[in-house]
Formats: sequence, structure tokens, C-alpha cells
Amino acid sequence: MKRTVSIPVNLPDERFLNLMNQCASIFNAHIDWAIENKTFNKNKAHKDLYHLLRLQYPSVPSALLQTVRDNALEAIKATKFKRIPRKKPTSGLRYDKRTMTLRGHQLTLSCIGKRVKLILEIPDYFKQVFENWEFSGATLTYSKHSKQFWVRLVFESDNPQEISGGIQGIDRGLYHQAVTSDGQFFSSSQIRSIQRCYLFNRRQLQQKGTRSSKRRLKSISGREKRFMFAERLVEKDTNHCVSKKLANQPDVAVFVLEDLSSIRTQQRGTPVALCRGTRPPHWLKKMNKWLGSWAFYQQEQFLAYKAEALGKKVVHQDPRYTSQKCNVCKHIKRTNRHKSKFQCKNCGHHIHADLNASRNVRDDYILSSTQGTQEQGSVNTPYVSRNHIS
Repeated sequence: MKRTVSIPVNLPDERFLNLMNQCASIFNAHIDWAIENKTFNKNKAHKDLYHLLRLQYPSVPSALLQTVRDNALEAIKATKFKRIPRKKPTSGLRYDKRTMTLRGHQLTLSCIGKRVKLILEIPDYFKQVFENWEFSGATLTYSKHSKQFWVRLVFESDNPQEISGGIQGIDRGLYHQAVTSDGQFFSSSQIRSIQRCYLFNRRQLQQKGTRSSKRRLKSISGREKRFMFAERLVEKDTNHCVSKKLANQPDVAVFVLEDLSSIRTQQRGTPVALCRGTRPPHWLKKMNKWLGSWAFYQQEQFLAYKAEALGKKVVHQDPRYTSQKCNVCKHIKRTNRHKSKFQCKNCGHHIHADLNASRNVRDDYILSSTQGTQEQGSVNTPYVSRNHIS
């Protein structure tokens, strides 16, 4: 189990910005070498580049150069050459136990020249982590907007013993941030209100094409960025609150979420519009905008680490047909659901659509985990539709 503690630090700007710039060049040099040689082998990269880069960047500590090499080749390995990772002059630096030390509240960092020592101001909330967890590494970042350095310290600890308890299905959506199988509704009205306000202001500024309107748009761009930052803070705070309430439920040990990993890669549009290449309708553009700004992954990450700390776990389930299937008779039909209302055409069962979906998510997981893949095939009956939102 890992935790990251972010602390602002005061460091000599010239030395560390110069170090970041040189390490970014070293990172990109390893990326170019890996692409040219079609390999991410660290031993081969060390033989080909280490001595050359030591001559080219003599002020960069040797251990830090090797850390940057490992970081670059791991990035290539993760992407499998499908894209080219690059670092900017102020991109973050990864430190390990060779390049930094932490003794109590004193932190030392490798830099150009001598190591830099500083005393960290630890918030009370993180003191338990510093005292009881094992320090494993850190990342140094720089914010160009606030001209502030941040050190992200990573700590590790053994996973707590898993507890026994009930299974809860969770349906995530745009109008309700989360709906649980036992009938709890968490609204996303505050987040959507902030988003609508931002979209309205942006649309008002961009609808005119005159020079004065463009000058005005440029002059208030800082205000627009601050508004976007406030929107993200509200969304993050809401996700923290919802995930905390979910994780702290005493009788639940397993949280079942829909696997939404490919929801943003699906092509949504009417068949006629896609074939003819015409512009999609307004409602479709609006839906795609909502999906693009939907922070479901952030909420999932928050719930996962909060549940892990309590000995609980988060699992994923195939989301297909959870919105169209009746939780009572298991009949699947697209017309069963109309907006937030669900009424089964087979048995007449009437319920909120998101609550019905959350119970389907829970039941599908229970069936797949207890009876195996053969019975799971009977749950996910032949293809009906993939382009739906549960």
C-alpha cells in the first residue's frame, strides 16, 4: 500500500531549474535511442549512452542520470512504442534512495554541485505516515504559475488484513455521481452547475469574431484559467467526500464498479451522420462534452485507496446491458429505460434506472464470482448495444 505526501518547499531556483532542464534533455536522448534501436533494455542503453551523457552533462550527478535513464526506458516500455513520451524543461524529477535521504523532517536532494538540505514542515495530518510508514522515493515538481517547488514523498506500508462483509454495486453517471445497490444517491448537481457556468461564460466570449472581442478574451484569460481551477477543486472535493462516505460504510467489504476504461474511446454519433461525414446534432456534442469532463476515474482512484486502507477492495464488472436489464426478471430490452425511469416491458417492475443498474452490477459480479464464466455468459446475452451510458 502506498501513499503520496505533497509538501511545498523553498529551493534555489537557478540550480534546480537548470538541473530539470538538463535532466529533460537526458530523458529525451534516451527516448530517441530507444526508438532508434527498438529496445528499452537498460543495460544496452547504459553501454551506449552513459559515458557520452556524462561528458555532455558533467554537472548532473551520476546517480540522478541513471534514475532519469530508468524513468525514460520505463516510459517507453509502458507505451510499447505506440507514442513518444517527452519531457519539458520544467518537468518533474523522480528521486530514489540513491539521490535523496529523509531523516525525520530533514530532506536532502541531489542537485548541481552539493546536495541541498532542508527542513520539511509536516502537517499534523501526515505525521502518522512519516512515523509509521517506510519512505521509498519522491518526485520533485515545479509550478510555473505560482513559481513554487513541490516535493511528492512516497511511503509504503503493508496492506491491512481484508475484512469480511457485504457486496455493494455502484452505478456511476452524469446526473448522479454514484448510486449504490442499497439505495443511496449521490447527486452531481454542484459539479454540473459549475461546468454549465464555465461553458456559458466561455461561449459568450467566443461567439463574437471581432478584434475587440479577441482582445477582451485574451485579457480575461487569467480569470478563465482561475475559474477552471476552481471547477477542478470543487470536483475533487466532491469526489473525496463521496468516496469517503462509501468507503466508511461498516457492513460493506467489496465495492463493485462498472469497467468504464473505454468509455471515452467509443465513437458516438448517428449512423447517418457518421457515414455522410456531416456535423453531429447538438445533443450529441453536449453529451460528448459531458463525457469528456466526467471525472469518474478520479472518483474510482479515491475510493480504491480509501477502501484499501480499511481492508476492503474495489472490483470491476462488465457494464454491458446493466441499464437495459431488469433486476427482477433479467429481461433485456432497450426500451425498458427512458431517461431516469426504468419499467420492465416483461414483468412491469418499476424503479429508478440508476438504482436498477447498480443492482445489476452487484448481481452480475456475484454470479460471475460464484458460478464461473459459463454462467456469466448467460448474464451477458448476445450483443444488443454498446453505445449506452449506464
